[in-house]
Amino acid sequence: MSEQNKRIAIVTGATSGIGEATARKLVAEGIRVIGNGRNAEKLGLLESELGNDFYGVAGDIAHESVIESLFDAAQDRFGKQPDIVVANAGRGLGGSVVDSDIAEFQKVLQINVTSTLALLQKSARLMIGFQPDLFPDKAADIIIIGSVVGRNISPFSAVYGATKFAVHALAEGLRREVGPKGIRVSLIEPGILISGFQEVAGYSDATVSAFNEKWGPLLIGEDVANTIHFMVSQPPHVHISEIMIRPTRQDYP
Repeated sequence: MSEQNKRIAIVTGATSGIGEATARKLVAEGIRVIGNGRNAEKLGLLESELGNDFYGVAGDIAHESVIESLFDAAQDRFGKQPDIVVANAGRGLGGSVVDSDIAEFQKVLQINVTSTLALLQKSARLMIGFQPDLFPDKAADIIIIGSVVGRNISPFSAVYGATKFAVHALAEGLRREVGPKGIRVSLIEPGILISGFQEVAGYSDATVSAFNEKWGPLLIGEDVANTIHFMVSQPPHVHISEIMIRPTRQDYP
């Protein structure tokens, strides 16, 4: 594929877990990536390892200026706007409705829902500007990372699940808005996955160990990254709107 025809992706939360694995997978498959995360050092290491097809933009995705800088970087670095956006950045929160921390919930709501909405709006408005003229010859994809607990209420992360229920609603609403314009909006709902997510969510080592014992082997970031690549590599007229991916032994949620 010529340099001009390479697809361009923005991947948020690219310094660990699903986001890092996705950045690596896409670059390996010939897609250029603008990766975002708060860990500037890790982004620098990824730039060194992945080469010229990866460029890191450090900053908190909760800030609108950081979202803008991602799209500016795509244009400046690769000469055109992205035709893939992976809305992955987010954080967890353990706890039920009764015992969850309201202050922590507000932080999770900001990053998981409000910041995701801002990224979706920016992505969709941009793609509406070019994709209707390119479809069905070329694809444009917005991929949203939801969760299995955004569909099934979880006894150990009910309030986190509420934020993912909201994200799923945004995904379906956006799909209906921009699908007729040739833009694919796809939702991925992972089950239990081993990453830095559990530590940030406040899950104890004993809880994570219990997950492994009950449902292992658990998912890893590469499992979801492979799914994302499968979605974006379909012909432009083929839209995989939703995939739930669980460890084989996970029966619930």
